[in-house]
Amino acid sequence: MKVLIIFIISTMLSTNCQAITTNLNPLILIPGAGGNQLEARLTSKYKPTSLLCNKLYPLNKDSEGWFRIWFDPSILLAPFTKCFNQRMKLYYQTQLDDYYNDPGVETRITHFGSTKSLLYLNPYLQKITAYMEPLVKALEEIGYRDGANLFGAPYDFRYGLAAEGHQSHVGSKYLEDLKELIESASNSNGGKPVILVSHSLGGLYVQQLLVRNPKCWSQKYIKHFIALASPWGGTVMQMLTFASGNTLGVPLVNPLLVREEQRSSESNMWLLPSPKVFNTKSPLVVTPNVTYSAHDIAEFLKDIGFPEGVLPYTSRILPLVENLVTSTDQVPITCVIGCGVKTPETLLYADGDFDKSPEIVYGDGDGTVNMISLLSFESNKSTYQHLKVIKLQGVSHTGILKDEIALEKIVEEISFINSDISLVSKA
Repeated sequence: MKVLIIFIISTMLSTNCQAITTNLNPLILIPGAGGNQLEARLTSKYKPTSLLCNKLYPLNKDSEGWFRIWFDPSILLAPFTKCFNQRMKLYYQTQLDDYYNDPGVETRITHFGSTKSLLYLNPYLQKITAYMEPLVKALEEIGYRDGANLFGAPYDFRYGLAAEGHQSHVGSKYLEDLKELIESASNSNGGKPVILVSHSLGGLYVQQLLVRNPKCWSQKYIKHFIALASPWGGTVMQMLTFASGNTLGVPLVNPLLVREEQRSSESNMWLLPSPKVFNTKSPLVVTPNVTYSAHDIAEFLKDIGFPEGVLPYTSRILPLVENLVTSTDQVPITCVIGCGVKTPETLLYADGDFDKSPEIVYGDGDGTVNMISLLSFESNKSTYQHLKVIKLQGVSHTGILKDEIALEKIVEEISFINSDISLVSKA
């Protein structure tokens, strides 16, 4: 009798778990900038800047010449940092109105459709390069499985998107691939609409996916959009990146060695403070002679020694960010943000030398993204009627993917979305 009871209880638990797993809507993770692995290969057109770049770096290549360019610890060494800078740099070609790799450098993302390249930036350095691994693990605990109802959408994060009428071949191809992945994930899960969970820059890509597709498509295939730490209106931190370089907290690296590559990044330009969001009178960068607001980005780019960035910014980026927070309310959105973390709000260059690190005046945000940018959707509630904002005190921009309380809130929201059959967009 006792054995029979144990068998019945075991069967009930098994059936219950099966039901929970079956009822889950498929979920796709979209990483932020630098949030997935990236590989490169050098062709005969590659012109190395030094013998070192030509012969010694990288040491590890596969049979076809592919190697991990992001993230590889060798870039922490100054000579290799220079090689990395050249190979990661993008070039804007005025006649073609688009961005391209350095000649002779091919790049690719790995494991599109899977979470594999999102877990760690380097699988051999799991402890120090973990990215979405804690979040994926938390999702697995409620029944999600990679390749079945859980998917990843990595991309070449150096590239971005441009306003209508301008070429953006890499970013546009990514949106096409993401759209196909959404449809495939839904179709392979009984037609259930997909939950999209993005981090940082990934949220801007998802927002553009919604803008560029019919409302009927979004409502058929997307159940909910959860945006983690999205910089809807850009960040002041990005002005520091363009002016003086930014090591993103990586030790031993001279920021000036990566500044050129960072300035060339199409997505970095996309993340400059938007005049649509930031008060145009608020000083973001202050020098002895000039004060720059979000309205003065073009002048700022010229004055820091990057005049070639003015044309793509004014023609491709500015019209794009002007419409960033004015799109239609197509699907329910939950914004999960950190707050109460010191975040750069004004950069003070006392002697006007952009090669030096500035004095920083801090404000509220998640340590990377300013509060005004994180909450720019909330300020447009008349546009986004199906909007929920969850604020997490003391949680940082990357900590939102690791902090225990943050993970609990994210999983709780996902569980609620899965359980609430009435939580759908209205036509």
